[in-house]
Amino acid sequence: MKRRMSNLASRVPNASRHELSLVNPNSQWVNHRGAWVSHIVYIIFLKYMFGIVPWISNEMVWTLTNWTYNISQYIMFHAIIGTPFEVDQGVFDGLTMWEQIDQGAQFTPTKKFLTVLPIFLFLLSTHYTHYDVFTFWINFAGLLVILVAKLPLMHRVRLFGINVVEGDEEED
Repeated sequence: MKRRMSNLASRVPNASRHELSLVNPNSQWVNHRGAWVSHIVYIIFLKYMFGIVPWISNEMVWTLTNWTYNISQYIMFHAIIGTPFEVDQGVFDGLTMWEQIDQGAQFTPTKKFLTVLPIFLFLLSTHYTHYDVFTFWINFAGLLVILVAKLPLMHRVRLFGINVVEGDEEED
């Protein structure tokens, strides 16, 4: 047993405490292989699930797909704060997942992808709704909500007191 433990210990890279504190398991998954593909698969799944309902038109399917994706992305990346892990000693407790991705750096490839994908989905939904003005504005409203939340000027901004953590208001 002792031999096995020493073998495992030799595989762990030597890292300082500072380097280990920068690893955030809550937000690192978005940079892993397949994470981007999972968003596209989710959109295709939504389109398929709404499409099999017989009384929903194709225009409504695309609008529902657009809105469902935008709402789920908003909840996942912008509404929930903190981490479910205790390894970070509370460093990320007051941050949303969007603010945790890539240690808060703006315009990284992952953040660009997660910003461009709702725009692309909006363009698809606008095309497949045959450029109807009413559905255009509905889809545009969903896009606007998700894009405003992703803006760099919204970093660590809490509107209407939502998601304010005690101690955050003292930093301003």
